[in-house]
Amino acid sequence: MSTPILLGLSGALRAEATNRYLIRNAARVFGPCDYVEADLNLPLYDGDLEAAAGIPGAVQTLANQIAAADAVVISTPEYNKMLTGVLKNALDWVSRVKPGPWAGKPVAVMSAAAGRAGGERAQVSLVGAMTPFQPNLIIGPEVAVAGSSSAFDAEGTLTNERYAANLTKLMAKLRAAL
Repeated sequence: MSTPILLGLSGALRAEATNRYLIRNAARVFGPCDYVEADLNLPLYDGDLEAAAGIPGAVQTLANQIAAADAVVISTPEYNKMLTGVLKNALDWVSRVKPGPWAGKPVAVMSAAAGRAGGERAQVSLVGAMTPFQPNLIIGPEVAVAGSSSAFDAEGTLTNERYAANLTKLMAKLRAAL
C-alpha cells in the first residue's frame, strides 16, 4: 500500500486549540502518512444558499478531502455537553454532497476539553451525528483529554502518559482498519 492519507478535523477553529494539538499528535503516532488538516471555517448551512448557489467551494473541498483520505481523525471540544457547532455545521454541509464521502471510511473520534470529563459527552454526540453517514467508526480506547489547557507542552505535544498510551492504541486500531 502506498503512504496512507490521514485527514484531521478539529471541532475548534482557534489556531492554538488543544483539539488541533490532539489531532496532530494522533497523526504523529499514526505512523507514516500524508497528513492533511481540514479547514472547517465554512458558511453556516442554509438551504436557501444551497438552492441559489449550490455547494460552496470550501464545502466541496472538505468533501473531496474526506473522499480522498484513507482514514479520518476527528477531535472536538465540548460546548454545552455537545460537539461544537463548527463541527456539526461541517457535517451538515458535507451530508449535502453526493455521493456521500463517509460511507465505510475508517474514522476515529476523540476530544480535548477544559472540564474533568475531557469531552466525553461531546464524543457521544459526535458518534450520534456520524452514524447516518455509515463510516467505519473506530471505538476505543477512549481518548478524552481533561484539563486540556495543561495537557500539552509548549510545542503542542501531549504530555500525559495515560492519554498518550490510549492515543497510540486508538491510532493503531485506525491504521489496522485501512
